[in-house]
Amino acid sequence: MTSTVLKPMAVNDASDAAQPAVYQLPIDVATTRLARGWLWLGMLALIGAGIFSVLLVLARTPGVNRLLPGVDFFRTALIVHVDLSVLVWFVAIAGMLWSLNSRARTAGLGWFALAAAYCGTAMMVLAPFLDPGTPVMANYIPVIESRLFLAGLVVFGIGGCGLVIRALGGFPDLRATLDGATAIRFGLYAAAVAAAVALLAFIWSFALLPTALDSKVYWEILFWGGGHALQFTWTILLLVGWLWLAQACGAVVPLSARVTLLLLLIALLPVFVTPYAYFAHDIVTPEHRALHTVGMRVGGGLAIFPVALAVSLSMLRLPRIAPAARPLRAALIASMVLFAAGGIIGITIDGNNVKIPAHYHGSIVGVTLAMMGLVYYLLPRLGYGTPAGRLAVNQPFVYGLGQLMHIVGLVWSGGYGVQRKVAGAEQVLRSTGEVWGMGLMGLGGLVAIIGGVLFVVVVWRGLRRNVPQ
Repeated sequence: MTSTVLKPMAVNDASDAAQPAVYQLPIDVATTRLARGWLWLGMLALIGAGIFSVLLVLARTPGVNRLLPGVDFFRTALIVHVDLSVLVWFVAIAGMLWSLNSRARTAGLGWFALAAAYCGTAMMVLAPFLDPGTPVMANYIPVIESRLFLAGLVVFGIGGCGLVIRALGGFPDLRATLDGATAIRFGLYAAAVAAAVALLAFIWSFALLPTALDSKVYWEILFWGGGHALQFTWTILLLVGWLWLAQACGAVVPLSARVTLLLLLIALLPVFVTPYAYFAHDIVTPEHRALHTVGMRVGGGLAIFPVALAVSLSMLRLPRIAPAARPLRAALIASMVLFAAGGIIGITIDGNNVKIPAHYHGSIVGVTLAMMGLVYYLLPRLGYGTPAGRLAVNQPFVYGLGQLMHIVGLVWSGGYGVQRKVAGAEQVLRSTGEVWGMGLMGLGGLVAIIGGVLFVVVVWRGLRRNVPQ
């Protein structure tokens, strides 16, 4: 069997390196088996998240909720839903991309990481039914205080450590070749470095944090530093996804490989504020928490605007697009719009209201849509069918529109001071504007759920059609 994508030509002189690059990663079929395993984990996580979203509804249904296990099954189901749809999904897609960028001789470590991730995920999913515990809505990684769930989270983390260690072995040879493929490889490596910093922060916090703290405070501080560092991982993967999708659509991105590599390095450097924060301030101090936030706000967007501008210009100049690339274009456009909306909302945040979840929903969903587009692109290259047709084209727009309605409703309500992390009567909606804002939020969430289901349907159709390689 042979590689499914031709390798770009090596760059022989500086003038070639200054030209627009071809942002396409060569796919070696020797790496596709592991990549397929991570893809399946990601899809199973989304299906599980969908099932738990149904359980969320049942948990609020009179009569039915009394049949569900635990003292607060609504928050329990919400925690599993969030961890599956954000943590497991993102790690799985990162695992798919890093597997394609890793050396075949380290496959043993890759299979160990994949097996641990599957086991950890299964333990977290089963915990609400086999070992119910107290739900804790901590930022970044909410948890259930039960032995099975926490053990599952640890096992999943061990899998993540193995995955990142393997990904760190994929540093590209910058001396031999400087082309678009090298820039993509460097971006994937930079994302792995950011993930390694995040894992180090989690371990560092665990070692330093007093166990006598209040439960909510303990988990919040434990995941604060590493959670911020993980955002750099997802942002770098977002930039790689934008470049890759634009190229797959046939666009010529007006960035040389050298400039792109520099921008990706700039996107990575702010993550090193994380270890500095641990040396500069005690872990339980407000200064420690604030330094992580400042590092993300100041450094997180430095590379995003030039890459977004270059990709946008390349797409505007694209006269025609092949039918197979239309779902990729839809995912790229929706991703850029949602991510930009999340960034703009972040500037308007004032106080502890629902503008905060509006900001991170926009940003995170922007990353999710880019990853969805890469899944569409990689499906036939991993030996599956090509997503095509009206459903595949419309799915990113449905999902993106629903999420845009969702965050606009949150911003609208946040302007009235509606607090975050409350629901039902606890929200205390006093005015018509507050009610309409939260109503728009709910309707948008419903549309987004439909868009998520459509993604699973489109990908499932592709997974059922194996293509000889």
